[in-house]
Amino acid sequence: MLVNTRRLTIEWGDCDPAGIVFYPRYFAMFDASTGALFGRAFGGTKKQMLRHYDVVGFPMVDTRATFRVPCAFGDEVAIESTVTEFRRASFDVRHRLLRDDGTLAVEGFETRVWVGRHPDNPDGIKALPVPEDLIARFRDPPGTP
Repeated sequence: MLVNTRRLTIEWGDCDPAGIVFYPRYFAMFDASTGALFGRAFGGTKKQMLRHYDVVGFPMVDTRATFRVPCAFGDEVAIESTVTEFRRASFDVRHRLLRDDGTLAVEGFETRVWVGRHPDNPDGIKALPVPEDLIARFRDPPGTP
């Protein structure tokens, strides 16, 4: 299954008064990492992918994290993201945030639903099947032997 790695530096604004990452910031990092994962699988940006499939997005319906060791301002980290399961209209994503020494600091988990506009309510959304051609790009990513 496709794994995308996103590298970033922990910024001052990510941290609480104790100088460590304020836990909700990890969820924002994971959200951006899911977008990057899907963009990589699609071969373009998340915005291009949503337009291509004519969907609204993939909102989160469940999330949790396990916090193992703290990260602090200036730390260089890598977030490894992968889809662990696709279902008809939903999927699970796992994120592993690693410190620069390779230590697993945080593990995040998401369940998301692929949604489009509701045909009977223009302000509403409706779950749609995840496109098979997109799922195939996760199972057999470009450039793999």
